[in-house]
Amino acid sequence: MKKILVISGGISKERVISLDTGKQVAKELARNNYIVKIIEPDFKLINEIELFKPNIIFNALHGQFGEDGYIQTILETTGIPYTHSGVIPSAIAMDKELSKKIFFKNNILTPKYIAYSFDQSEFNLIKLIDKRLNFPVVIKPINEGSSVNVFICNKTNILKKLKLLRNYKKIIIEEFIPGREIQAAIIGTKKLGAIELKPKRKFYDYKAKYSSKAKTKHIIPVDLKKKKYQTLMNIALKAHKLIGCSGVTRSDFKYYKGKFYLLEINTQPGMTNLSLVPEIASHKGISFIKLIELILKDASKQK
Repeated sequence: MKKILVISGGISKERVISLDTGKQVAKELARNNYIVKIIEPDFKLINEIELFKPNIIFNALHGQFGEDGYIQTILETTGIPYTHSGVIPSAIAMDKELSKKIFFKNNILTPKYIAYSFDQSEFNLIKLIDKRLNFPVVIKPINEGSSVNVFICNKTNILKKLKLLRNYKKIIIEEFIPGREIQAAIIGTKKLGAIELKPKRKFYDYKAKYSSKAKTKHIIPVDLKKKKYQTLMNIALKAHKLIGCSGVTRSDFKYYKGKFYLLEINTQPGMTNLSLVPEIASHKGISFIKLIELILKDASKQK
């Protein structure tokens, strides 16, 4: 009987989501006769791992420290297989500027952007946006997930919104792409499927993702012609492979005027009741426990 150690919680702004993911995964594993323990990634982490001696570690962390290469670096020292992507792919995917450079270099369409640090002139920034991007634009931290601190800005409110991000050393300012919100999931090297989202809010932000009150409409199957759907899934798989991801990833797209724009790739998608990957899997006839087992199976492979 396999022993699975689930790590969840952490210190990121996505702590609550991580706790929910960890709880749901641990509950399903225990119900299917796995020996499960769930812990926080605190100073006792290595000691807890040594005492429990798990066969596999399920990384249910989200956001900074959990999906940016830090916890992966620590887990590498244990020699125990852990789920999701390894150190370098996690770090690359979490860094929106670096991942965008990879997308551009490999002919994956992604919104144009400017990397901005707060020691630069705000006046010159407005000029630069007018020249290179045009308004409206999207501003967001380089290394956050779940659309934390993401804002759509126009010329009149961008300086006000920038003040909300001053705690970050560097941010991304990218062109706003209108159109349909579509997410595509990959597991291992297989195309799991896609889902379209119609948020009642301005865009699919943190509240739209994790609050049932937001009433975001989930559309599955996605209404796309077969060739377009294949194109979408091919891009998602290409991005997954280019960055060197393992386990499951979810790529976020905008579909506008017949083109798919890859916004970012998420190496630690949520596994909560409102999460998209379990919903996509369910539509494909893959139960929640089967999805978890597929992720665990991929963890046993060398990263």
